[in-house]
Amino acid sequence: MFDQKEKSVFNLWATEDQTPTMRISLQAIRTLHTEQTPFQHLALVDTFEFGRVLFLDGIIQTTIKDEFVYHEMITHPALNTHGNPKKALVIGGGDGGSIREIIKYPTIEKATLVEIDARVVENARRYLPEISSGLDDPRVEVRYEDGVKHVQQHKNTYDVICVDSPDPIGPAVGLFAKDFYQNIYNSLTDDGIFVAQTESPWFNKELIGRVYKDIASIFPITRLMLAFIPSYPGGMWTFTMGSKKHDPLDFVESNFPGYPTRYYTPQVHKAAFVLPPFVQDIIKK
Repeated sequence: MFDQKEKSVFNLWATEDQTPTMRISLQAIRTLHTEQTPFQHLALVDTFEFGRVLFLDGIIQTTIKDEFVYHEMITHPALNTHGNPKKALVIGGGDGGSIREIIKYPTIEKATLVEIDARVVENARRYLPEISSGLDDPRVEVRYEDGVKHVQQHKNTYDVICVDSPDPIGPAVGLFAKDFYQNIYNSLTDDGIFVAQTESPWFNKELIGRVYKDIASIFPITRLMLAFIPSYPGGMWTFTMGSKKHDPLDFVESNFPGYPTRYYTPQVHKAAFVLPPFVQDIIKK
């Protein structure tokens, strides 16, 4: 769209302070929208490198360029491990990407999105149609409420729960607590599975270790998996899965229905659970 000479006239940069000593800056074409919602600061920016980007409180949540990696990996491994999911819940994920992936499965009878901030959903519908398209599916219910309270009030309800949360700051802090994971366990059916995004193994070792330990104290089967998302700190990202019955390591490749994906495959499913020694050390400790 722009050659290098034309890009040089743009002086707008969108910057995320990823750690106190590291930041990522994206040269921007334009700022599409900013607002202070009742819960957080929201911004949508068009960038040269990653396309359209959603920021919450100055932190990159999703980009058009690499969103498919995150949304496929927070959903497909759990859905395929279960094998016959009928009711699914997404906590957070107001951009709609996780819902988009979940409703690819014809076994899904109902997919519930619980997002505390209605403005995230409303702006995703307007500015991120590639990601939010699944929200209009008749099987989808969108509820604007606290995900922590939702799982407390819905026991033995869901086959799969995806905790598609922002970083553990502000309104998302409760989504990384042990009592929350216990309530998720209670909200799942007898063979239910849940998966949560659990941050960077380069910069969030203590959080990953604590979360893994908490989940392992509640669920009979706990697994950590990896994916590679260039717009997130360090590029390498973790997801932690807790399962009552089904082990993702037992997934049979031939059982994959073959829904269209850009990152996830049966082979990637198995490879995602193969952890480098330095990541193994995080959860061993």
